[in-house]
Amino acid sequence: MTHPLSVAVAGLGTVGGGVLKLLRDNADVVAAHAGRPIAVTAVSARDRTRDRGVSLSGLRWYEDPVALASDPAVDVVVELIGGADGPARELVQAALAAGKPVVTANKAMLAVHGAALAHEAEERHVPLAFEAAVAGGIPAIKALREGLAANRVLRIAGILNGTCNYILTQMRERGREFAEVLADAQKLGYAEADPSFDIDGVDAAHKLAILAALAFGRPVAFDAVHVEGIRNVSALDIAFAGELGYRIKLLGIARRSDSGIEARVHPCMVRASAPIARVDGVFNAVVAEGDFVGRVMLEGRGAGAGPTASAVVADLIDIARDRLTPVWGVGSAELSNAPSVPMSEHIGAYYLRLMVVDRPGVIADVTAVLRDLGISLESMLQRGRAPGEAVPVVLVTHETQEAAMREALSRIAALSAVLEAPTLIRIEPE
Repeated sequence: MTHPLSVAVAGLGTVGGGVLKLLRDNADVVAAHAGRPIAVTAVSARDRTRDRGVSLSGLRWYEDPVALASDPAVDVVVELIGGADGPARELVQAALAAGKPVVTANKAMLAVHGAALAHEAEERHVPLAFEAAVAGGIPAIKALREGLAANRVLRIAGILNGTCNYILTQMRERGREFAEVLADAQKLGYAEADPSFDIDGVDAAHKLAILAALAFGRPVAFDAVHVEGIRNVSALDIAFAGELGYRIKLLGIARRSDSGIEARVHPCMVRASAPIARVDGVFNAVVAEGDFVGRVMLEGRGAGAGPTASAVVADLIDIARDRLTPVWGVGSAELSNAPSVPMSEHIGAYYLRLMVVDRPGVIADVTAVLRDLGISLESMLQRGRAPGEAVPVVLVTHETQEAAMREALSRIAALSAVLEAPTLIRIEPE
């Protein structure tokens, strides 16, 4: 019988428990695809007494997760601790230094330290696999690194955070405000007690940085990603979006141009008829555009024990079969040095909502600012009259440069008739 692949798992939370359960429940399926059994033989977690719904009997237990890397009976280390630094990074570095393959679901660590870790893996000729780090069970990493390897990828976009997608879906379907829906999401377990990483766009930015590195064959560059979250999206904006034929989604978008690589995460208006606009609830989606394949879209659950464990075990199967692919799809010597394009150079159309005092001359003052900055309007919405009171006004622009739009926002906010900070949402073409 072929020698089983011996696996150590660090972190036995939702995903870690899911990995153990999947490997046991689907042992025959996994062995058939891997060419040999895959078995967890060692584990590490903070709480040894916690009931994880799966037996840990017979497994070697380590209080110090980094010690897993030096266990001579371990073939592969699976890191499911999380966090860009601390024990997670120390464990991965120790495992690679020991010449052991690593499987991780840690998008923060890869986004921040991925370049250095990839270099270490390449030097040691061992796999560093991370299918589970982006979009849960959706095989987005394999699609970019392998399935689309013959293409020059032009653009990648995605709904990369299920918490934000759930909140925006509920706001649209129920007409409720952000804070109310967030509170409900926390009660249901879709949002953390501290949801900042999700709702401020950081989680999605980590994932986009990884996807962009794969798509464009460039070292991962998290610091170059423009990041905005969904805190300022209101039920009023979602209603206006519907009236204009759009839906609001938090998207991660990376695009290759003659100037370099543009990478951004922010709320977007997308046509209601676009496939990605119909991805609702906690689901994720990734869209890639290649020069020969055209547009490809993958959709599925982006988190949870089952989907994420599925991705972890897919990587273990590759390792069992001795498949070794460069971390970013190409070797270090072939990586691009394309520059990052600043957000100020972005060109696109914009949705702008103002709350203004309903009095003569207000719209003329606003449009004069836009005219002076060379920004042309496609349409305008104003509902009802309330002389002397606050009313919403919505402006939709033709394509213009981000820097001009930012200057316009600053000047419009300073007008005496404008009662609160203007709301800006970028309109993304299909």
